[in-house]
Amino acid sequence: MSKIIESTLISADGVVDNPGDWALPYFNEEFAQEAADLLYGCDAMLLGRGTYDDLSWRWPGQTGVFADAINGIRKYVFSSTLETAEWNNSVVVRGDVVKEVTQLKEESQKNLVVFGHGRLSHTLLASGLLDVLRLAVHPVIVGQQAGGFSANTQTPLRLINTHPRKSGVVVLTYATAGS
Repeated sequence: MSKIIESTLISADGVVDNPGDWALPYFNEEFAQEAADLLYGCDAMLLGRGTYDDLSWRWPGQTGVFADAINGIRKYVFSSTLETAEWNNSVVVRGDVVKEVTQLKEESQKNLVVFGHGRLSHTLLASGLLDVLRLAVHPVIVGQQAGGFSANTQTPLRLINTHPRKSGVVVLTYATAGS
């Protein structure tokens, strides 16, 4: 069975919302290559509506190692309101998220990836489906409400890797209690 890996950008003060507003100065070749490698190691991306809306206008038509990876990977968009998903290799999934993701996990040969920590991630974490949490902690104070993880219940994590980048970003990778 595959694992679900969440990769989330987070500020030093715990903000995960709107990373396009504060994380872009750290999006360099090292970041792009690591993110592309993560995508190439997965069968598909799992996205909620908000993440889909944010990424689907940014990346089509872009080129480069990360753009090629994110535009090429299969994308499952979990939404009850999105009618169609126009972004390359995207399909809208309706119904019971836990049931649908459990089936995808069982059928996938490689891992599945989630970018960001929104409602979909809350559901995956609460149901024990999220296996790995990869936090890219950025050296910036955003100074707004943290959001993101505040709606989750207490979840024990086990540190499995640390990786400092030249930009000052530190990637902390944790296994969840269920994995």
